[in-house]
Amino acid sequence: MFINGESGIGMRFGIISTAKIARKDVIPGIQKSDHTVAAISSRTRDRASEVAGALDIDSAFGDYETMFAEADIDAVYNPLPNALHAEWSQRAADHGLDVLCEKPLTVDTAGAVDLFDYCAEQGVTLMEAFMYQFHPRTRRAREIVKNELGEVHTVDASFKFSLGDASNIRLDPELAGGSLMDVGCYAVSAARGFLGEPDRAFAHARDSRDSGVDTNLSGILSYDDGGVASVSCGFDGPRREYYRVETDDGWLEAPNCFGPEHDESVSLTYSVDGREVTETFDPVDHYQLQVEAFADAVENGEAPPIDRAETLGNMRAMDALARSADTGQPVDIASPE
Repeated sequence: MFINGESGIGMRFGIISTAKIARKDVIPGIQKSDHTVAAISSRTRDRASEVAGALDIDSAFGDYETMFAEADIDAVYNPLPNALHAEWSQRAADHGLDVLCEKPLTVDTAGAVDLFDYCAEQGVTLMEAFMYQFHPRTRRAREIVKNELGEVHTVDASFKFSLGDASNIRLDPELAGGSLMDVGCYAVSAARGFLGEPDRAFAHARDSRDSGVDTNLSGILSYDDGGVASVSCGFDGPRREYYRVETDDGWLEAPNCFGPEHDESVSLTYSVDGREVTETFDPVDHYQLQVEAFADAVENGEAPPIDRAETLGNMRAMDALARSADTGQPVDIASPE
């Protein structure tokens, strides 16, 4: 367990903003762990105090900078809109605070490189919050594909849901909205988890709300060895999330794969040489597991499980899909730095 100097307690988190994902998922996940939510900040003190009272958080602040300077915290969780991730993660790092930042880490690969470099210069740990990667099913799926199935040739991954609120920040281009940034990042992450880093991307997007961002995107990630991944995301239509892996000798499929509820059991099914197996997983809070992994990395002075290479790999693929959708042409994906 993370031990903070003289206090002898777990990592003490400050939460930047009262965003729904913080209130519903991440704060409860921290509170289930050996760590603590010690402070929360919002654009108004009243709102921060309201949430602090509802969630049993000791300190509330009416702006983020004051929380960084005055709260008794070790790290921050940053669930601000995408376009604000880099700025406020850097400001937290200026105060020597480790940073767990929501996905996507920044608006593009260049921004992610700069943020990792900045946090390294400040001597703090930075991790992108991709909670589904900590679910036991995700790790088991990758293990099965690697060790029990043959060569992967196709991955199909998708995350879509109905976004009814026309004023939602996900539709704001100034805040780096869009379906690729919001949920397409999961599909890209899943594809890369099974096939590795792609070589090219081709994508088509549409803006069904005339909002200035993609509300639906379908893309292909192709590999020089012949592998291919189909990724799709969107804000129109019923919720659906899944990945399916096709191999030379079988397949693996997982429904509801990115955001199962904390009290929900889930499953995956795979087939190899005609033998079909379904595995079921008990309910687990993958937000709690994510926080524990982050804190363990800080305590042990290790790179976090979602490290620089993982985040930059995802951002490079997303950048290429976005450029292809803009130009209508295939885009080569840059090699890792």
